[in-house]
Amino acid sequence: MHIKSAEFVTSAVKPAQYPAPDHPEIAFAGRSNVGKSSLINTLVNRRRLVKTSSTPGRTQLINFFLINGNLMMVDLPGYGYAKVPAAVKKQWGPMVEAYVSLRATLKGVVVLLDLRRMPGVEEFHLIDWLRHYRVAVIPVLTKADKLSKTDRIKQRRAAAQALSMTDDALILFSAKTSLGKEALWQRLEAVLNETHAA
Repeated sequence: MHIKSAEFVTSAVKPAQYPAPDHPEIAFAGRSNVGKSSLINTLVNRRRLVKTSSTPGRTQLINFFLINGNLMMVDLPGYGYAKVPAAVKKQWGPMVEAYVSLRATLKGVVVLLDLRRMPGVEEFHLIDWLRHYRVAVIPVLTKADKLSKTDRIKQRRAAAQALSMTDDALILFSAKTSLGKEALWQRLEAVLNETHAA
């Protein structure tokens, strides 16, 4: 996709604060520090559209970004970071569930997993949850540049088996080298076209 414009729209914690549902939405979810902000910035060719932080657990709001005036990208708060206060952790589930269950314009969720780690309980819950609400799941393995080509293939196979998916369902991605950027855009466009046709 050719990116002509990318702008921050608003932050929200509850449905009343969401922007008007005028555009299809793709959301991004993953464990804190999985590289969510870097992935979105890489996808839209912007260095600092989404603020990246070396402190995990910083994104505690739902952030909406309008791309090319016709697609909304939604950055969901990262989960699973031990140092985030318990009250904040408790808030994450209801905040994200409200968004996923009520937002008719949500077409798919990019689920980010660190390639170097096996999927955990949170990832299984998240994927089950999205399937329950009939939201397309787009799994992406981030930080692929941290492993050799052989190890990447090995790790992807192990993650795919754990998630009961085919190897090629999982996109290998690196914000550093842009590996997987085209593949992810193709998958996103397929999801958007599918739901548009439906």
